Amino acid sequence: MSTTWLLIGVVPLLGHSLFGHSRQNDFDFSTSACLCSRAAAPRWGTFLRDSFKIVVEPRGPQCVGTTLGGMAPSENPEPPLIPRPAATVMLVRDSQDSGIEVLMVKRNLNSDFVGGAYVFPGGAVDLADGGSEADSYCRGRSDEEASVLLGVDHGGLAYWVAVLRELFEEAGILLATTREGRALELTGTTATRFVQHRATVNDRSRRFLDIISEEDLTLDVGGLHYFAHWITPEGAPRRYDTRFFVATAPERQTAAHDASEVVADEWINPNDALRRHREGDIEIIFPTIRNLQAISRFESAEELMNAAITAASVPAILPRITVSEKGVRILLPGDDGYEEAYRTGTNPSSKGDFNEAVRQISAAANPTPEG
Repeated sequence: MSTTWLLIGVVPLLGHSLFGHSRQNDFDFSTSACLCSRAAAPRWGTFLRDSFKIVVEPRGPQCVGTTLGGMAPSENPEPPLIPRPAATVMLVRDSQDSGIEVLMVKRNLNSDFVGGAYVFPGGAVDLADGGSEADSYCRGRSDEEASVLLGVDHGGLAYWVAVLRELFEEAGILLATTREGRALELTGTTATRFVQHRATVNDRSRRFLDIISEEDLTLDVGGLHYFAHWITPEGAPRRYDTRFFVATAPERQTAAHDASEVVADEWINPNDALRRHREGDIEIIFPTIRNLQAISRFESAEELMNAAITAASVPAILPRITVSEKGVRILLPGDDGYEEAYRTGTNPSSKGDFNEAVRQISAAANPTPEG
């Protein structure tokens, strides 16, 4: 018997947290947490998390023992999947008309997970993103410095390289500098040449680092700032250990989707994106909504970058999914019931059920502002 779900609201709890990105074909509640900031700006403060309890009230006789979107606990739950390293970026710029804008891309409509949703560019960290070769093309941050920021022993710089590669593959933007130390400009014949480069990277006939070497470029990892760390809940069909970054868009480059994994691109004010989602104009999932809510607090790209640069720490957040006769909840560390939350053995009864449940939770996370 299928279960019909009625959303009854989003209840704010203590603190502040933010959710973020999921790439095509990837279920991902691994999203953007807010920073613990040294700056103590009034709008930013010392946000550790903006914790919201999403409550979904089941309708019908079958509610106890039923989880998100018709998922039921397995009698013999398998060990949770090991999260795969991933990285994503909120590329922002200032607009005279609408204030801060962020680049969003639209998932292919044939995506397994919420096809057509708008997300931020990003994806899994590849083996070639790390190591001495990749590190040699980086400027502005060493692997040791990157690893300290991420809290890993070594190899942290691979996340920065992965973000820059994914941004180039999905949106055609390349944050790099020339041999002379100038920001890369993609105009005229140079733009045409890099369109061809991008095509060879996307069809896997050439590596991203081959293009960087051929063009004698250096990756601008120093302009990419660590923002958040979220881990997909245990029990999800795919899991990612995702690091979120922010960066300022280069002035003389134009974003363009790849017409494959993503089929549209748009610069949009975060509040406008949230409004359009409420109106049903665009699809945005719960994690992305949290990120948009986070960056909407800033009036300029510079203010956002400064907050990221001065962050004292970025806590790792692992949401958990729980269910009771009161409905389904997504809990964050510190929420009542988090330690006892159901964590393993969740299996969607169907892909459609799971996607619909995510859409409903996303709607609850983006209510109409008061006043």
